Amino acid sequence: METKNIIAAISLSAAVIILYSLFFAPSQDELNKLRVEKEKDKIVKNSEAPSLDNENNISTISRSDAIQEVQRINFENKNLLGSISLTGSTIDDLTFKNYSKILNGKEKVTLLNPRKVKNGYYIETGWVTNDKNIDLPNSKTNWKVEGNKKLSPNNPVKIFWINQQEIKFEKKISLDEQFLFTVEQSITNNTDKKYDFYTYAQIIRNTAPEVTNFYILHEGMLGVFEDQLVEEDYDDIEEKKYSYNATSGWLGITDKYWLASLIPEKSKSFRADFDYKNKFRASFIETEPLEANKKEKITNEINIIVAAKEVNVIDGYAEKLKISKYDLAIDWGWFYFIVKPLFFAIDYFFKLTGNFGIAIVLITICVRVVFFPLANYSFRSMAKMKILQPEMARLKELHKNDKMKLQQEIMSLYKKEKVNPLSGCLPILIQIPFFFAIYKMLFVTIEMRHQPFFGWIKDLSEKDPTSIFNLFGIIPWDPPSFLVIGAWPCLMGLTMYFQQKLNPAPPDPIQQKIFMFFPLFLTVILAPFPSGLVIYWTVNNILTMAQQVVIMKRTTVKTK
Repeated sequence: METKNIIAAISLSAAVIILYSLFFAPSQDELNKLRVEKEKDKIVKNSEAPSLDNENNISTISRSDAIQEVQRINFENKNLLGSISLTGSTIDDLTFKNYSKILNGKEKVTLLNPRKVKNGYYIETGWVTNDKNIDLPNSKTNWKVEGNKKLSPNNPVKIFWINQQEIKFEKKISLDEQFLFTVEQSITNNTDKKYDFYTYAQIIRNTAPEVTNFYILHEGMLGVFEDQLVEEDYDDIEEKKYSYNATSGWLGITDKYWLASLIPEKSKSFRADFDYKNKFRASFIETEPLEANKKEKITNEINIIVAAKEVNVIDGYAEKLKISKYDLAIDWGWFYFIVKPLFFAIDYFFKLTGNFGIAIVLITICVRVVFFPLANYSFRSMAKMKILQPEMARLKELHKNDKMKLQQEIMSLYKKEKVNPLSGCLPILIQIPFFFAIYKMLFVTIEMRHQPFFGWIKDLSEKDPTSIFNLFGIIPWDPPSFLVIGAWPCLMGLTMYFQQKLNPAPPDPIQQKIFMFFPLFLTVILAPFPSGLVIYWTVNNILTMAQQVVIMKRTTVKTK
């Protein structure tokens, strides 16, 4: 088989894979669902630990009214701004100070909302018990503040509530400089009886948000239990409840760029639940009770991270708090071992240049340097194949009635000129994972969000906003989204076309037409992709052509 045929097959296969992945491939959540079904028999629930109530009512009052109707503790650091409701001691008002909803917009991203709002999203901590005679604080309990009334780094707040049995419940809430809340809970048993209490924490979301719904990104429930990553989407949770027993791990709800997560106390057995009862909930409850003997005080600590999924932040908390596989809160995907190192490389170049677009160009050059020897070998073989085309045409005409003899003569020619017709395949196969890895990195990392390049590219994580159908803005007309094929995708298509001209042409006229159409096909397919990815591919094409031209000029064969 000739090199050109093989490359055609690989290229077309890659296109089919892209299309299949975009529109037909089962999502990772579906695959996880099948896996969980197989492993469901291994899940053991602790029957002694009480269940957690899940309120069914959802109000529709405005966010501002919900915030104003209860007393609150305000908090603020360099990243977060919000408040904690003293009714229920709920973290239910949180805004990211450094992230805007839209590019150059003034409105900041708000993640958490009070329970009475339609899109309520909040976090609760507390205690439960099997003793029905004990009054426990719940979502309607009004806590009192002791001392400092504003939460900030190095200034924790203390709240308390005393029930009718004179049992005192206390919480000391701390906030660091980034995204970490630490809740130290305690119970002081002032009675003459002994009681058992179970610690719990839960994240509740009234309604499912609009999700990207793309197979390479998980949004929904996730956690790590005994080093096993679990991902469940909202549709799965609506259908059934998932429970996991563990002694280590974490759990939460993730969006594309934002995360709310709970980290149970170290070395404590707990049961994690993902469930839905008019509201989505990710919760855990410790399965071994704490005994509060008479006149005794018991304590427990829970870490809560509500974060923008910045890589250095997530990795920093994983290391600082020793949270197993917490870095998987960022969906690095199957090519984790390529995607994450690529991010660190691009981040390094960004810090040097101050522009992620330039960093993408530099990482493209680095990838080309790494594959330089392999590409050289491939291009020499392809150059020889192009030079040998007249001789091969002569052989085909000479042996047109004897295909066996033709194949023998062609193989003899390859052997004489030391040409390997398969040599053009390997560089393409090796670079495909890098292409998808860079796409994945651009798609999931918040560091790429709203990052400009030059000119009209204001956000490398979004598609090129220009369109060839209005001459890139010259004609005052806004084409529909499916006609937005920008300048960079067009440039990419042109580089693919010229690169194709450097390769040996297929002898079959039908194949020639397919190859002429292929750059246009990929231009249309990749137009909606992040502009950073299209820039990477375009620069890679240009570097490839430059290398190929040099090799072709230096390549000769013996056959005339």
